[in-house]
Amino acid sequence: MKLSQFKFELPEELIAQEPLKTRHDSRLLVVDTKNRKVEHRMFSDILDIFDENDVFVVNNTKVFTARMYGQKEKTGAEIEVFLLRELNHDLRLWDVLVDPARKIRVGNKLYFGEDDLVAEVVDNTTSRGRTIRFLFDGTDEEFAAVIKKLGETPIPKYITRPVQPEDELWYQSLHAKHVGAVAAPAVQLHMTRELLMRLDIKGIQFAEITLHLGLGAFRNVEVEDLTKHKMDSEYYRIEQAACDIVNDGLLNKRRVVAVGGSVMRAMESSVSSTKTLNPSEGWSDKFIFPQYEFKIANAFLTNLHAPESPLYMMACAYSDYDFMIDVYQQAIKEKYRFLCYGDAMLIL
Repeated sequence: MKLSQFKFELPEELIAQEPLKTRHDSRLLVVDTKNRKVEHRMFSDILDIFDENDVFVVNNTKVFTARMYGQKEKTGAEIEVFLLRELNHDLRLWDVLVDPARKIRVGNKLYFGEDDLVAEVVDNTTSRGRTIRFLFDGTDEEFAAVIKKLGETPIPKYITRPVQPEDELWYQSLHAKHVGAVAAPAVQLHMTRELLMRLDIKGIQFAEITLHLGLGAFRNVEVEDLTKHKMDSEYYRIEQAACDIVNDGLLNKRRVVAVGGSVMRAMESSVSSTKTLNPSEGWSDKFIFPQYEFKIANAFLTNLHAPESPLYMMACAYSDYDFMIDVYQQAIKEKYRFLCYGDAMLIL
């Protein structure tokens, strides 16, 4: 398929700038692909939609303060440094994006805070990408504390307001355990403690996997021929305990719900020849667009995404391209809230 086939007009006023006060009060667009019908419900209605022993597969990655601002040596020019991933733990080498990139060359030093932290640029990667080495002699715990102190919550740039202290809580899933993500698994942001407790009482099973979201699912696709697009690799880990829950659900013909695109990518990166989930660990650059044959999840819970984005393409692949075009137009007409702090969609 072609990139231009995934273009639509998204009114700016529908891009949510912050979540609702009660997160599970967001709307839920329920998409019945087989019967080509949609229902307009509330996110909390998942309590009524799913039954005992249905399986929710969630991502337990944890977002860290990945966006930092430093000063270039000598000139003092302010530089935004976005930490993408750690390349070498012992050497404190990181893959980053810098802005403005034209000012940053190999050999430059960057200073953060009141000289709390210094980094040296050691390589170029892409037009805005650099490899930097932090010059820090303290312990891992001290280094993590400095990054937390100097960085800010990496909310997406389409949120046009300044970062607020509340974003540290808003932009974090209740399942967050393992630090490494620079973007939140957005649909999990609808889960509240009250809702999770009620799902648990109902007997819903939860399986946790880890995929540290980078910016790959959010980067603009820049090639018209989608077969030529290359996703950024993201680290994932799926343990045996999660596989047991998922595979038991499949065996007993229960609903197995991929709660978010990151979960879907991780599971589709670790499928056995018998279409069951395998325990594995590694890096995934899985890019899912129509006509993709899904192997594991028989329900998909996600948010409403931007035009031409890999996440929108995944939704079109999971449902039906022509039908999903119509679904999104209905969502716009009904003024659903889009993107990470917006409303949700359940594809059945």
